Amino acid sequence: MLSVDLNCDMGESFGSYQVDCDELMMKHITSANIACGFHAGDPAIMQRTVRMCLKHGVAIGAHPGLPDLIGFGRRKLQITADEAYEMVIYQVGALLGFVLAEGAVLQHVKPHGALYNMAAVDTELATAIAEAVYRIDSSLILFGLAGSELIRAGRQRGLHVAEEVFADRTYRADGTLTPRSEPNAVLIEAEQAVTQAIGMIKEGKVVTDTGSICVRADTICIHGDTPNAPMFAELISGRLVQEGVTLQAAAGMRG
Repeated sequence: MLSVDLNCDMGESFGSYQVDCDELMMKHITSANIACGFHAGDPAIMQRTVRMCLKHGVAIGAHPGLPDLIGFGRRKLQITADEAYEMVIYQVGALLGFVLAEGAVLQHVKPHGALYNMAAVDTELATAIAEAVYRIDSSLILFGLAGSELIRAGRQRGLHVAEEVFADRTYRADGTLTPRSEPNAVLIEAEQAVTQAIGMIKEGKVVTDTGSICVRADTICIHGDTPNAPMFAELISGRLVQEGVTLQAAAGMRG
């Protein structure tokens, strides 16, 4: 039986700047990646989002990013491997405090935005992030772009990993995501995203601008800041179930 985790970035409000669709998205996902304060999020929002996950039975993950509130963590910054290690320890530790205070469990860590994309191709950064996650808790699952350096580094360090694909992003021939600065980087049409998601899970392939490439799909990301995101999530989750795919959190799929 095919199964997949459906994840979404959550808790990305900050102070008076609010993203209002988190609770609606929670109804359709199995794992949440909660911002830890560097690219978005603050203490009150982290606590609220952890509690929301518990209310809806959604697995909790930390979503550390680069220290770039203005750029929402999506701009590349020149950082060393040591700095990446320290940033991940700091941010995951902050969220972990709220998780433990609620008597809950942290399931995974997924880097955000530019940090995620940088670690996908930079072996030193990937190794530093994997080491940070391992030092915090070796039972944590490391989420990373399918086939990336981050996945390889996590496996090499002895972590459980979840190879991630994106329902609403387009791909380049090398398996990386089309940069958001380029046209057609994000799939706006829901049917396109559904078709792509089903193909990645059932066939292990995704279409790029030069043809199909193979991908492994342990977890699928849907972005909560795309237009009509809750409708998008409901459609994708419903269609996956219709296709015979079981939706379950990543921890439930570990061997």
